[in-house]
Amino acid sequence: MDARNASPSTPISLPWIEKLIQFDTTSFESNLGLIETVRDYLGQQGLTSMLSHEATGKKANLFATLPAADGSTQGGIVLSGHTDTVPVTGQAWDSGPFEPVVRDGKLFGRGACDMKGFVGVALSMLPEMKAARLREPIHFAFSCDEELGCTGAPYMLADLKARGIRANGCIVGEPTDMRVIVAHKGINAYRCRVHGHAAHSSLTPQGLNAIEYAARLICFIRDQADTFRQSGPFDDAFDVPFTTLQTGLIEGGIALNTIPADCEFSFEYRNLPGVDHGAIIERIKDYAANTLLPRMKGEHPAAAIEFELLAIAPTLDASEQAAITQLVRALTQDRGVRKVAYGTEAGLFAQMGVPSVICGPGNIEQAHKANEYVTLAQLGQCESFLRKLIRSMSVAA
Repeated sequence: MDARNASPSTPISLPWIEKLIQFDTTSFESNLGLIETVRDYLGQQGLTSMLSHEATGKKANLFATLPAADGSTQGGIVLSGHTDTVPVTGQAWDSGPFEPVVRDGKLFGRGACDMKGFVGVALSMLPEMKAARLREPIHFAFSCDEELGCTGAPYMLADLKARGIRANGCIVGEPTDMRVIVAHKGINAYRCRVHGHAAHSSLTPQGLNAIEYAARLICFIRDQADTFRQSGPFDDAFDVPFTTLQTGLIEGGIALNTIPADCEFSFEYRNLPGVDHGAIIERIKDYAANTLLPRMKGEHPAAAIEFELLAIAPTLDASEQAAITQLVRALTQDRGVRKVAYGTEAGLFAQMGVPSVICGPGNIEQAHKANEYVTLAQLGQCESFLRKLIRSMSVAA
């Protein structure tokens, strides 16, 4: 930290957040160094951490519980954050993305906003949590692979279910400017492989052009997107008030003068709460199987279209009557109804039966960009929020 920017108002969480940023936990790297550092710190504070590894074993989630004053570990509130970040490849940073720097009241670094800021604040508040006489426990849930479509947290949640660990509510600290978010869309990501037949481009009738048929399917996906945009259903509380679909990646062909045998593309859709996510993919698969494939097989019998699910995360639609919603609204004095198009792990916790809301430091517009930052003022607000939470959960409150 630049000494000229230090002040009595410097957040107590700053050292922890700076330490977390220094770990390169982009999606193609391991997060074990960070997770083990947090585990060791929690162990020094008397907390036992449960690690749940994803399939490769190179990444892990961490769950730990600070018991209530009476020793209870059931119920209570989860403080949830992901430890992975998006890559920095191709981005022009003014300073090293993994070298945290404070300038003009802002902390710069990859993950400062999304969402090592919240994780660092939660860790820095542990001594104050321990000093309080908690009526119910506080849980820490730090995940991997959220940026890949919330694919890491399910390993942790499966472990919690198997161990019979229950919580009464969850606060996911994604960047919201410390405002309450009560709903978000679902995320559904797929890869599609279209198999045709190669031939020299001068002998077009002998081949089957996989790119052309993939293009027909991509246009059908766009047609579905246009229908939702024009006809809804709509929810004007969302920043994008309808279900969206888009194709983000495509690859196919080997040469201009060769009819491509294969084409692969990836697409995603983000459904509003209440919109059947399964019905969307079934329409796409039906078009592929019953409209495109018969025509393709008429050109070559070995034609095929395959779909692979890459990631799926459920919607969040928090009840205003839920205790966690009312508590976070009371602590923030925020009564606005806000819903967002991006997905979070709050939907996974809610699906498991843990009512959840989203509230954390930073602005989502700063996430995933070069020179990502969170303001020190936002970190201070988050610390104040967690202090109020601790008091509300204490026997003396």
